[in-house]
Amino acid sequence: MHDRIFAGSNLLICTVLAVLAWGYHAPFAYEPVGPRAFPLLLLLLIAGAALYQLFKPLGHAPAKEEPGLDRHVSRKISLCIAAMLAYAAVFEVLGFIPSSVLFAVAMARLYGASGLQSGVGGALIAVGLYLLFDYGLDVPLPLGMLASLEN
Repeated sequence: MHDRIFAGSNLLICTVLAVLAWGYHAPFAYEPVGPRAFPLLLLLLIAGAALYQLFKPLGHAPAKEEPGLDRHVSRKISLCIAAMLAYAAVFEVLGFIPSSVLFAVAMARLYGASGLQSGVGGALIAVGLYLLFDYGLDVPLPLGMLASLEN
């Protein structure tokens, strides 16, 4: 039941943010798709996941009790927030690809992936997202320390 309440409130927040993002117009065009395409695309994906969570069929398995907010869970939440802050801090300096690899590896390790899984997964995610944004959507991302490799 809690997940459906979360999904409903998430859907409501996505709707409000989509209305706000739809009216956004930048004084200059620096991207071919415009400045509102990225937030609208993200909101569409989040809203789709919220709709699935809201209307998914109830399983016949007995409801599992949610874990309490113990020391282990609090530690994971704190490390996740620290990883996000570190990602924001080094994004411009290191560039998109290295900082995204480090963030993805940290998050994968935090949730139990092996070193090999997190390294390969982090590299594939970072390079794939860079190629999608830079070549697919023509959104420039900072290269940071990899700028010497460009052209």
